[in-house]
Amino acid sequence: MSGAVILENLTKKYGDRTVVDHLSFEVERGEIFGYLGPNGSGKTTTIKMLCGLVAPTEGTARVNGFDVRTSADQIRMSIGYMSQQFSLYRTLTVKQNLDFYAELYGLKGSIAARRKEQVIEITGLNEYRQRKAAELSGGWKQRLALACAIVHQPPIVFLDEPTAGIDPVARRALWDLLFSLAGSGITFFVTTHYMDEAERCSTVGYIYQSKLIALGKIDELRQLPVVDDPNFRHFELSCPKIMQSFQFFRSREYVRDVTIFGRTLHIVVPERVTIADLMEEINRTDLQITDIRPIKPSLEDVFVTLTEREDSKREARS
Repeated sequence: MSGAVILENLTKKYGDRTVVDHLSFEVERGEIFGYLGPNGSGKTTTIKMLCGLVAPTEGTARVNGFDVRTSADQIRMSIGYMSQQFSLYRTLTVKQNLDFYAELYGLKGSIAARRKEQVIEITGLNEYRQRKAAELSGGWKQRLALACAIVHQPPIVFLDEPTAGIDPVARRALWDLLFSLAGSGITFFVTTHYMDEAERCSTVGYIYQSKLIALGKIDELRQLPVVDDPNFRHFELSCPKIMQSFQFFRSREYVRDVTIFGRTLHIVVPERVTIADLMEEINRTDLQITDIRPIKPSLEDVFVTLTEREDSKREARS
């Protein structure tokens, strides 16, 4: 069986500016595919091309078997789509928004009524069905947007930064809902800036300055030689005095990188540096570091390292 989404040298240019540069990859059916990259890297333009909203300049893609160049109308009817900004009708109630989208997708009669009740139950919107969309909190607005996106039972749903601007509890609840729906066979193509959300995806692609620079399972990306360099070690340090500890290790010449993670530090040092070496130096200070343990590179380490490598390449070419 072919993939749910297949890109073949997909490219978009606006004048002399290349926004999406020859992307080629495949999204498997039933997976949650995470699509990451900084603002302006080309994520939203990619999604708009895949949804049949913007025509590619070069290359093509197939979504649910339909070609984005020749079958944009069929694609739009066979997918679900949530944009970055809440785009439903704010003056309509939850029920009225669902009524509108069910009709838009051609659902009628008892089929429409049954499906609307199903998505209301799935998304937990029952007690809000008569509330205007404008009166919902950010998390419930996103649930309504998702309900409207799946009311016609599409096999593929595109979510463009679906949790931007909503609180952590609502984010987790929305992801729990996505997991449940993915378990029923729906394919999700999700853009996000949050590393914890990327960790939840089956496969991750990273686009930077219009080019795809990484693609794979989470563990595969963490084991990339450029990230998990055998010449260096990664350690996590528990630090009561987090800022003082950060400044201390940033000043050490042998420390390749140091980053704050909550109340811990992640540091990268040469392979020759041991925990005993670190403790010996720490004991000469009043930093009160309580624990040091070896760790593997985080997903954030992966993307920071790859971004820095790309920047270095561009500087070398200029």
